[in-house]
Amino acid sequence: MIAAIAKRWLTPRGRLGHPLTPYLFLLPALLVLSLTVFYPALQAFYLSFTQFEFNLTRPPQWSGLENFQQLWGEIQRGDVFLQTVRNTLLYLICVVPIMVVLPLALAILVNQKLRGIQWFRAAYYVPVVISMVVAGISWKWLYEGKGLLNQILSLVGLPAVGWLTDPNLALFSVMAVTIWKGLGYYMVIYLAGLQAIPPELYEAAAIDGSDGWCKHWDITLPLMRPYLLLVAVISAIAATKVFEEVYIMTQGGPRNASKTIVYYLYEQAFDELRYSYACTIGLVMFLAILLLSALRLSLERLTGNLPEVATETKTIA
Repeated sequence: MIAAIAKRWLTPRGRLGHPLTPYLFLLPALLVLSLTVFYPALQAFYLSFTQFEFNLTRPPQWSGLENFQQLWGEIQRGDVFLQTVRNTLLYLICVVPIMVVLPLALAILVNQKLRGIQWFRAAYYVPVVISMVVAGISWKWLYEGKGLLNQILSLVGLPAVGWLTDPNLALFSVMAVTIWKGLGYYMVIYLAGLQAIPPELYEAAAIDGSDGWCKHWDITLPLMRPYLLLVAVISAIAATKVFEEVYIMTQGGPRNASKTIVYYLYEQAFDELRYSYACTIGLVMFLAILLLSALRLSLERLTGNLPEVATETKTIA
């Protein structure tokens, strides 16, 4: 049907003959997004102002700001939600700087013109294409009491470490998986930016005496600033929404030491059946992520257009 209408709106030479024709081709995707994204989002926004809990056979009852008052009360009492906020902020503070700096160093290394460098690029990118479920289970085995990491410690005479059972280490152990899996993705973003820098700039810098790592400080970092800002914002949003690693490896334990906001939201919705309260938490998270997105747009206006990674990223292997 859509094809027939599109054929009618095309000129004999196949050109678009009607201004609404491009939107017609976008209509199927828009319908799918409406059913899977827009409508559920609006429904969750509505449920955050209602009571729809425990007995799901009853229709939602309008309650106004009661859920928000309950959430604010939990924050004031320092309950579990406040601990999840602290864990999420700690995730941001620890993960984001590493995700900004380490992939850039990695991209500089694999941007060298060496024989077989494509294999190194592909090797660093492999964790990105591995499912988080597979990665989480594999790392959980490594962290076990008799896993590989503790076996290595025993070989050098050190005691076993409770990587996922120690409240002081559990969250950092999960962070390590996030960093390991995301390095290759951000490396490709930086690699696209590095390959867009004219080699003549480095040659001119070498003539002026800026060589080795100094050339990266003088040339690479200033020209890569839009990419650095982009990676910082993307990694911050991803760290705010972290869930799979926590669910697979620790399920928020021990003693809520690794529980993040998204996992707490999931727990309230599907374990406690407090759907309205979970939607309220989701709405607060949406506002926080919206703030990060607004920050990205502000930085874009201040520093110029951020790179279009989808069009600039080249083949890594």
